[in-house]
Amino acid sequence: MTATEQYITVLSNLKSGELGLLRTHAGQGLDESVDGFDLFAGLWWPLRAKNERAPRREVAWLIAKLYAFRQVPQSPGETLACHLRKCQPNDEQARVRFRQRFDSMLVLPLGKIEPALRWALELLDSKDLKVDWVKLTDDLSIWERDSTRCRWAKDFLKTFEGGKSC
Repeated sequence: MTATEQYITVLSNLKSGELGLLRTHAGQGLDESVDGFDLFAGLWWPLRAKNERAPRREVAWLIAKLYAFRQVPQSPGETLACHLRKCQPNDEQARVRFRQRFDSMLVLPLGKIEPALRWALELLDSKDLKVDWVKLTDDLSIWERDSTRCRWAKDFLKTFEGGKSC
């Protein structure tokens, strides 16, 4: 089991009170609350101490908050970019706005992407779709790479342009 898979397993075993505490930290940095930092340290540091390949601290904190926001079930291979196509509106004008919103998400830096990812997870949850939290974590760990964002864009566009579905 990879360090990222272990981290997602830890998140999936959180109790409702711990998830609630994480939800109260939406949009906040790790250093903004002692309670949030303590909870996160208990989740992440044991994994980091055992495996230096654990997700970066910033990414792990973001994923913890996102998971607390929407506990969309984990399902390997079901990526966020591919599943957003199932959430697209039928109206053409709304579809254009939807594409623009997705495109805007792709240019956000990691430190500002949380609201956009919350929007995406809320859409997936409304359609009872699952997501590969491990892949999402790994992708966000290399979000600064153009290749990551390009892959997301290609996966998303394939679904609109009649290409192979994800």
